Amino acid sequence: LINAERPKPAPGPNEVLVRVRAASLNFRDLAIVTGKYFSGPVARNTIPVSDGAGEVAAVGPGVESLKVGDRVVATFTQGDPPAALGSPLDGMLAEYRVFNPAGLLKIPEHLSFAEAATLPCAGVTAWNALAGGKPTRPGDTVLTLGTGGVSMLALQLAKAAGARVIVTSSSDEKLARARKLGADETINYKTHPDWEKQVLALTGGDGADHIIELGAPASLPHSYQAVGTNGEIALIGVISRPEGDLNPWPIMRKLATLRGIFVGDKPLFVGLLKAVAFHKIKPVIDREFGLADTAEAYRYLKAARHMGKVVIKVS
Repeated sequence: LINAERPKPAPGPNEVLVRVRAASLNFRDLAIVTGKYFSGPVARNTIPVSDGAGEVAAVGPGVESLKVGDRVVATFTQGDPPAALGSPLDGMLAEYRVFNPAGLLKIPEHLSFAEAATLPCAGVTAWNALAGGKPTRPGDTVLTLGTGGVSMLALQLAKAAGARVIVTSSSDEKLARARKLGADETINYKTHPDWEKQVLALTGGDGADHIIELGAPASLPHSYQAVGTNGEIALIGVISRPEGDLNPWPIMRKLATLRGIFVGDKPLFVGLLKAVAFHKIKPVIDREFGLADTAEAYRYLKAARHMGKVVIKVS
């Protein structure tokens, strides 16, 4: 990461200038700056970070949907065909960014810029997992793995939908905090390495209706056993080494579904914002860093000590 100065941009026809107030980090952003993202190292000097929120500072000719002062959050992908912020497009870790208004959505009134900045990637991913395939219904059991940004947003959204939520972690302290956020049951997967047995015990042998799978492929064999009949595993993260038997036979006999997820489209983001506004959900922010401390924020994310989201205050 290198600090750099660029001229302040100006909006052209059908463009909006946004003063970025906050950006939030995802493991995707860490992979990009270390050259380990699946698309390979960036080919040019690129402004990092996909997720950010701010306020409209100026509008170009022809813009009618937004006005100066509107609080907005950028969608994860921009343009047609869609491309993601942070790579290959310039991202949100800048004081000012120009957008087509179609790539911006208004922020619910109860959210701060920092809270809104957590939603484009992690929030939409969690919403997609719960509502984009087999919709979560009241009384369903949702199992979410870990206590990162996606998992904590999934916890909050699932509870708002009336679901029972089980959370796993290797930290008893984080599990206690998860209970305060509404988790009905918690499992320490270090204490219980065969944690699927705990899930089955907690559900009377039925298994989970929805699994937010973020540890694959190491945890995927366990999720195969933990999912219930006609359940769904939302496959989100591939951040660990392959371990165990990845043969999908255990879910075949349950008529369960394994659905791969890569964030989600704008309509899903619109649906998420409606749910967040209606239920007054406030995303969990573990820690906020200043723009001058960006490198430290990345190191903190890499250490995986956080619970919820890591945010950078831009301006």
